[in-house]
Amino acid sequence: MGTTTPPRTLAEALRARGDESLAGLLRARPDLLNPVPNDITQLATRAGTRASVVRALEHLDRFALQTAEALAVAPDPAPYDTLLSLLTGDGLDDGDQRDDAGAAITAALPGALSTLREQALIWGEDDRLRLVRTARELLAPSPQHPSPTGLGPTVSEATAGMSPGRLQEILATTGLPATHDPVSAVAALAALFTDRTRMAELLDTAPVEALSVLDRLVWGPPYGEVTPNPTPPVKWLRDRGLLLPVSTRTVVLPREAALHLRAGRAHRVPEPVPPAVAAAATRDPQAVDRAAAGQAFTALSTVEELLKLWNGGGPAILRAGGLSVRELKRAANSLDVTEPIAAFWIELAYAAGLLASDGEPEERYAPTPASDEWLDLSAEDRWTHLATAWLPATRTPGLVGGQDAKGRALSALGPELDRSSAPDVRRRVLALFAELPPGTAPDAETLLRRLRWERPLRGGATPSGASTEGTDLRSRLALWTLNEAELLGITGRGALSAQARALLDEGPDAAAALLAPLVPEPLDHVLLQADLTAVAPGPLERPLAETLSVLADVESKGGATVYRFTPGSVRRALDAGQAATDLHAFLAAHSRTPVPQPLSYLIDDVARRHGHLRIGSASAYVRCDDEAVLNEILADRRSTGLRLRRLAPTVLASQAAPGSLLEALRDMGYAPAAESAEGDVLITRAGARRTPPRTPPVPVPEGPPVPDDTLLGAAVRAIRAGDTAATVIRKDTSEDPSSPTPSGSLPRTTSAETLATVQAAAMTGSAVWIGYVNADGAASQRVIAPVRVEGGFVTAYDHTADEVRTYPLHRITGVAELADDGKP
Repeated sequence: MGTTTPPRTLAEALRARGDESLAGLLRARPDLLNPVPNDITQLATRAGTRASVVRALEHLDRFALQTAEALAVAPDPAPYDTLLSLLTGDGLDDGDQRDDAGAAITAALPGALSTLREQALIWGEDDRLRLVRTARELLAPSPQHPSPTGLGPTVSEATAGMSPGRLQEILATTGLPATHDPVSAVAALAALFTDRTRMAELLDTAPVEALSVLDRLVWGPPYGEVTPNPTPPVKWLRDRGLLLPVSTRTVVLPREAALHLRAGRAHRVPEPVPPAVAAAATRDPQAVDRAAAGQAFTALSTVEELLKLWNGGGPAILRAGGLSVRELKRAANSLDVTEPIAAFWIELAYAAGLLASDGEPEERYAPTPASDEWLDLSAEDRWTHLATAWLPATRTPGLVGGQDAKGRALSALGPELDRSSAPDVRRRVLALFAELPPGTAPDAETLLRRLRWERPLRGGATPSGASTEGTDLRSRLALWTLNEAELLGITGRGALSAQARALLDEGPDAAAALLAPLVPEPLDHVLLQADLTAVAPGPLERPLAETLSVLADVESKGGATVYRFTPGSVRRALDAGQAATDLHAFLAAHSRTPVPQPLSYLIDDVARRHGHLRIGSASAYVRCDDEAVLNEILADRRSTGLRLRRLAPTVLASQAAPGSLLEALRDMGYAPAAESAEGDVLITRAGARRTPPRTPPVPVPEGPPVPDDTLLGAAVRAIRAGDTAATVIRKDTSEDPSSPTPSGSLPRTTSAETLATVQAAAMTGSAVWIGYVNADGAASQRVIAPVRVEGGFVTAYDHTADEVRTYPLHRITGVAELADDGKP
């Protein structure tokens, strides 16, 4: 570690590190940077806080965590050989033939220690390894939080409250000589349990039932309940100290005895090597790419359909936020998918910035202006936009339909769906896909096993203080990622596509270039049929698709889309401002078959009656030049609820709203047109509602962001400078040699002494140590090199801040010269 004297504290160990090593610590544990520590001592203190240690432990892989757990039950400090023995078991010294597991542990242990040392969870040389105290408290066994190793307390800890007489009785029963004090009695009992030969002889005399009791406790939990009159096997174990009392009804197997029964191993199954991800199937890579491209095109069509569904204003937002169950079901029916899949598409469109709240007093969801720009992009660019929004999204649609911690239902687009670990899991799953050969679909169970090995505290038992939600959530996130990647076209037939590999490795442009040849070109024509249907043999160009969706209703989807023309659909096109001649010209221009005569007749018939009646506001009125038509309406019993009355030979007034009157007359078989206040036909265009400009939602980060190299370099320089200011040796300027200025305390000098010292330092170009109080009253200590002293201010290069600053002299509490060597 670069020192001849072993470090006595974590701060000393960190101080001895190089700048690159300190930068590596701050990169691995970015929470230590907020704010930047003043010096090494503060950095070490912060690295030992409970919250920071829990976060660091949660990011360890299984073997690094097992190494830390073994150190937590080892003597403090622990030699390297002792740690290795706890992981491999007894009897594996250098001359022995190690089995494959022991060899793997021996090979992996240096890397695990390097990881723990880099993250400041351990310190010291290999002959004196020390686990940070907070980590030891989190991982060491206790009745409230049993150790992940399943080991109990030591003999010394378990007998802390035992009477000296009881200790002597245990010694006598086990055949050990009596001692004169409890400390030596405990030491003698611990020595017996750690002596392989004597312990084996003691267990040879144990009843078979007693050995069965030990077998149930040896791998944990080590605690058991006993009755006031225990059975003979339990009494035999208790009398010999193999079970020690914790309370009147609880006993524990001491750690030394458990380690003997385990052959010295702290873990039942050490896992030094990450489990491999097995292949479930191997497919043709080109078939995988084509399948993924087909699903990508389906994804685009589904999102477009969702935007069209909410084009004129989507569903209302719940008071608590999100989408109601009824609206989610309605969207699922319209998209012809299940509700969980509908929730995924809705959340994806929201994450991509295509949907948002309109911000009105009665809030509703609606497409954003960015959705129009997205629709104008090519198919491959639209897909990369969705995929790049999905990768970092913290929204987890898989939670929809579940409940939060308070038992409230989680709704789509609700505020409780953000999970900061989702992007990390998503990217890691895809990275494991990418490690397999092209066309290989991984086995889901082995993939989950690998993820649990990489983050065991997010997928297994957690220490005291660690998050417990991630225990099951991480595995569920991985399974959701598999499903969502297939829906989005990231994977095809269970294997990662070439375009997805390019997206992960090279970016959206490379992915779009690979996807472009695989998606169908949009068509500019349809096939009209005599049964009043039109067949689109593939995807249509956007203007053609939009006009046709107004003029006809979609009857079926698939490889080819079938549209059906009805009087209502034709009237809808006329309401949108199209004339009959426009519709005839449109169909003739875009049909590869002749326009069928029944379709021409349908358009002409609806157009002839369209607008014959005029609807306006009276509350509402009906205007028609043909009095006979108005007489027919008044005589119709179905018009009774409209409360019509004649205002003039050609005008009827109604108490119903214009929209209701319009729909009622259409239901009666008429084809009225809405009228504006000026008397013109009111054109109603489908789907014109947009939200104000909205930015996509910002993903919720999982902890502090990883700092870049520039920030790391500046932070390391600031910490070094602050450490120099805190530990530098200063000259003793006091008249009494017996009372030097204590290291680390702020110096105290008079104003005249302060002025004289900084002036002398400015003349000689030397550095001095000052105590300084800023405008907020916060005191600090700094090492500065004065450059100029004038007007009550000193301008100096501040080694602590690594910049030139100006300080008012009246805020400097004192000044001291540095020692000749200027070293701490």
